[in-house]
Amino acid sequence: IPSTNQVLLGRETPKHYGITSPISLAQAKEADLVLTHRLTEALKPYGVFEEELELQRRIHVLGKLNTLVKEWIRDVSETKNLPASVIETVGGKIFTFGSYRLGVHTKGADIDALCVAPRHVERTDFFSSFLDKLKEQEEVKDLRAVEEAFVPVIKLSFDSIEIDILFARLALQTIPENLDLRDDGLLKNLDIRCIRSLNGCRVTDEILHLVPNIENFRLTLRTIKLWAKRHNIYSNILGFLGGVSWAMLVARTCQLYPNAVASTLVHKFFLVFSKWEWPNPVLLKQPEDCNLNLPVWDPRVTPSDRYHLMPIITPAYPQQNSTYNVSASTRAVMVDEFKQGLSITDEILQSKAEWAKLFEAPNFFQKYKHYIVLLASAPTEKQHLEWVGLVESKIRILVGNLEKNEFITLAHVNPQSFPGPKESREKEEVSTMWVIGVIFKKMEASENLNVDLTIDIQSFTDTVYRQAMNSKMFEADMKIQAMHVKRRQLHQLLPNLVMPKRHMSFHYMSEEIPASEGEVKMEADIKVSMHSFYLSVCLCLISLCLISLCLISLSVLSLSLSYLSLFLSLSLSLCFTHSLTHNSCLKSVQIIFYMVCISTLVCLLLVLQPNYNIIILLFPQRMVSADLSDVPLLPANPIPVVKNSIKLRLSR
Repeated sequence: IPSTNQVLLGRETPKHYGITSPISLAQAKEADLVLTHRLTEALKPYGVFEEELELQRRIHVLGKLNTLVKEWIRDVSETKNLPASVIETVGGKIFTFGSYRLGVHTKGADIDALCVAPRHVERTDFFSSFLDKLKEQEEVKDLRAVEEAFVPVIKLSFDSIEIDILFARLALQTIPENLDLRDDGLLKNLDIRCIRSLNGCRVTDEILHLVPNIENFRLTLRTIKLWAKRHNIYSNILGFLGGVSWAMLVARTCQLYPNAVASTLVHKFFLVFSKWEWPNPVLLKQPEDCNLNLPVWDPRVTPSDRYHLMPIITPAYPQQNSTYNVSASTRAVMVDEFKQGLSITDEILQSKAEWAKLFEAPNFFQKYKHYIVLLASAPTEKQHLEWVGLVESKIRILVGNLEKNEFITLAHVNPQSFPGPKESREKEEVSTMWVIGVIFKKMEASENLNVDLTIDIQSFTDTVYRQAMNSKMFEADMKIQAMHVKRRQLHQLLPNLVMPKRHMSFHYMSEEIPASEGEVKMEADIKVSMHSFYLSVCLCLISLCLISLCLISLSVLSLSLSYLSLFLSLSLSLCFTHSLTHNSCLKSVQIIFYMVCISTLVCLLLVLQPNYNIIILLFPQRMVSADLSDVPLLPANPIPVVKNSIKLRLSR
């Protein structure tokens, strides 16, 4: 944990940061320092600060890894017959980036690392001889290479610390210890995969170079990252923001308020970005052209860049938009969260609330009336891991399809995934669920809305199946299923995760009465209880009459009479059985009253069904199968694709 002085004390910095002048150069006041200290204390229970012992273990592991890299590069140099003088000075180094390099990693977080090698070391060497060297290490577990990825990587666990290692081969004969990766000249004559691998380090180093006070930046970023995760808006792959994007937004806030401490910066963060006029881009520095002919984000040149909804541009060349996955829905959700964050931090600064309120997680499963539940399943654990990764990477396509539907105003995917239910106990399968909240457009009076989401779902599933087949990942029984679920039905799929149903609770007058006042209070309590008793009986009778009328209107006269007599006799018998104890009597009547009210509502819904008809047609395992004869079978090759049909008829 950074020291108090480092965290709390802002310092005036005459240097100009960012592409505009600061909004305020105000120095921190005593109240700001107190609020920042309280913020630090509020963060501790969430495990955002790593203990010193764990931090030293990470440094030790990275030191070992750095030594392994140097040894490996010397071995490769010898096999390629380099002169002995060169071999001794050839170098090689491990750089870190991401949350660890920024100094905001949490307990148990992984480390993003980059292996930088001189020009005579090939990428094939990294994925062969270096991989073999790692296999020889006792501390290394779960070693796997992903050579065909967009950014090739070796993943491993080193002494129980998860590490992702990228590779970059520079056009240098030796790698000096003081190498600065921010030097744009290093990108000349490099393979595109090496440029992508270098990008993480270059962006991280630029961010740290472009903020006025690193400690204030770090504490603010820890706060914002925790807030974003608690509010389910932390996921680049699903169309929200990833770690580097949040870091750049916080860095921009620091530039605008260079002398502010963390408590002020958190408030200003919400102030600035709740009012930001998107799609105006967020820039930490003016883009520079290094004449290396690499593609950079520029809507004046690249037409596709004009459609980015929430551009946050990386500060290192080649500048890229880190938020190209953001959709209209995810942007709307994030802006709404920014506004709520501003409201809460206003209260905190006015001493009307504590910092803990900012980290209260909203209940996503109570927020919307309608949800689309997506289920990805595969026969084995290994197949499931690959399948889930592919499906998750494409969910934003489904969100985009739903957004384009004329009847949908918002599609909000929850970044959390959940274990899915099994189709049958006999069949071995592993499944994962995602939940998407959907808001349908408001209907005019007496207007019915017919919504067919079949094509939206089918287009998404076809895309996933095609990619799985093209990459030769697809296996039999890999499935994607979708269903429409109402809020009140979610507990059937997520029994332990949705807010539990409210249990009926009854409050009675205390039976513990002081002896000196016992008789007087007893008489008063009996009178109040008896009045409540008579009122409850009357309400029960009225409810029973309504039930009878409802059933008569359905032409079920005999059933109505029997239903009436049954509940009437039950209520009377229970009431008079407990008449000696007024509290028990009242309790019995209240229970009956609630039961009757529920029954009344059910009957009313039966009567009004023709005017309030909601039809949901889903896949066979859950509900009645829809006729999908008009939906083409895709892909063309015959594979067991699950047809998903969701057709809704919504009334006002």
